[in-house]
Amino acid sequence: MRYADVLATWLEELGYTHCFFVAGGGIMHLLDAVRTRMNCIPVVHEVAAGIATEYFNEVSPSSLAFALVTAGPGVTNILTAMAGAYLESRQLLVLAGQVKSADLATGGVRQRGIQEVDGRALAAPVSVRSIRVERPIDRRSFCEPILEGRSGRPGPVFVEVCLDAQGTAVDSAELNGAAIAADFGLNAAAIAVAGAHVEIVAEKTRSAKRPIWLVGGGVSRATAARSLPDLRAAGVPLMTTWNGADRIPRTEPSYIGRPNTWGQRSANVLLRQADLIVAFGTRLGLQQTGFNWQEFGADAELVQIDIDPAELAKGHPRVDLPIAGDANELLRRAAQRRYPSYGEWIEFCLHVRHLLPLDDPANKTSAGFISPFRFYQRLSEITAEGDIIVPCSSGGANSTAMQAFEPLPGQIMIVDKGLASMGYGLSGAIGAAVAQPGRRIVLVEGDGGFVQNLQELATVDVNALNIKIFIFANEGYASIRTTQRNYFNGSYLGCDTKTGLGFPHWDRLFSAFDIPMMSLREGWSDDPAFLTRFSSADAHAFVVPVDPEQTYFPKIASRVLSNGSMESNPLHLMSPELPTEIAHDVFRYLGGADGILRPNH
Repeated sequence: MRYADVLATWLEELGYTHCFFVAGGGIMHLLDAVRTRMNCIPVVHEVAAGIATEYFNEVSPSSLAFALVTAGPGVTNILTAMAGAYLESRQLLVLAGQVKSADLATGGVRQRGIQEVDGRALAAPVSVRSIRVERPIDRRSFCEPILEGRSGRPGPVFVEVCLDAQGTAVDSAELNGAAIAADFGLNAAAIAVAGAHVEIVAEKTRSAKRPIWLVGGGVSRATAARSLPDLRAAGVPLMTTWNGADRIPRTEPSYIGRPNTWGQRSANVLLRQADLIVAFGTRLGLQQTGFNWQEFGADAELVQIDIDPAELAKGHPRVDLPIAGDANELLRRAAQRRYPSYGEWIEFCLHVRHLLPLDDPANKTSAGFISPFRFYQRLSEITAEGDIIVPCSSGGANSTAMQAFEPLPGQIMIVDKGLASMGYGLSGAIGAAVAQPGRRIVLVEGDGGFVQNLQELATVDVNALNIKIFIFANEGYASIRTTQRNYFNGSYLGCDTKTGLGFPHWDRLFSAFDIPMMSLREGWSDDPAFLTRFSSADAHAFVVPVDPEQTYFPKIASRVLSNGSMESNPLHLMSPELPTEIAHDVFRYLGGADGILRPNH
């Protein structure tokens, strides 16, 4: 048997059914082996293969996908996708080609084989495991690294296979050899640690007057869905991180928002006034806590449950009780306990959310343009429970989504915020659409990000994918424009069409791929022509005119100090400042406006 066929058999046994790929000579045997066993989806660029694979695995109910790329540029092109999945702790298996083992560069030679590059070394920093197969290895040696990337804190696994190894004739019975380790799921120790801390977390919650449970992406969608009835009965106020945005739907009575550096002001204000914060499955990075992390939960006891001990020990924010265990297990069991009524606290939380709307009144939108905040609020209202929402990964189209879009039960919402790379949206939407062909995919991407991967419109067209593409058209990079305006007195360069950045004619672009396009205007969500297209089973594009000078409030203000370093406000002191009367009301537990406006409260 050809070794490539043996590898394909093992991949099937591991649950892989789909392959996103760009063909190349370096993977000719591997591609030939999987083409009759897998649903193989060709894409135009390797980065799209990686992103689509990541998003496929995030939304697929049962099957798994992997990415297959050729040697050399195939590897270097997919590294961005691997870095994104690594930072988000998501599984991503990449199989790559490599030159014949006899042609590998040795002895200090930079390159010997054609298109040779050391993929194993390049991928290692953004992989859970990165290996090279120079000659056939047995089943256990091949499968266990892959399973490692799906266990504990998941992440990419990179396997490059030399061309001669792919084509070698082997005895498959001999290679099946030793059994694979029985359990590569969350280990028993992590589950036991979580179990041992259930009563501690429950008692701390019972003793608190203003508790908040913060649910992160480390809590699976399945766990969150199964736990919703218990969480509802427990009555503890719930918040979510960006990666956990779809774990708690907006319809839950105890849901009180999504805090973040670019988060909802009401959630940031409330989080600062909690006396207990229990963070389930979130690493509490600087985007979540703010750069002024010393103020994060400054008056609260902070409990953090994370599978990675390094995240608990990094030193920011201050953590009073770090628990290195399974956040899913702890949340599931803690939700089953009984707690006192937090009626007064929840009533205050809902009052604050009412006073501090998701569309800040300080925002300005010029005539003829659509406010991105109001756009997302309306999109929240017209989407259905089965929809999958993909709000790209960077820029205004992303941050306004995470402030203003509130998911419904059953909706899936995926972001890839760690790397915050432009161009993620379309490829991610493709992966989600292939994984869930019966569901509508709603993609929102800025024009600057969209053009970085627009070649994948060909993949959308040829596969007839049900993706509704919304493009925020503001003639450039809104976040870069804002930075250059705020910190460099409006010395714009390379951020819009006036400073050298080019964009396509959208109607001509989508026409080239046979995708119907419609430009939106005020009242778009009630337009029968729009609603007909939005409800169809075909791909459609919608261009959303966004003011190039659109403001994006609230936000965390930062200052450039005399030494060139930056100083940021804490999360709860977003700009613009609140009117004194409102500040006194919403900062009730911090002593009102006078108490919270001191720089180091």
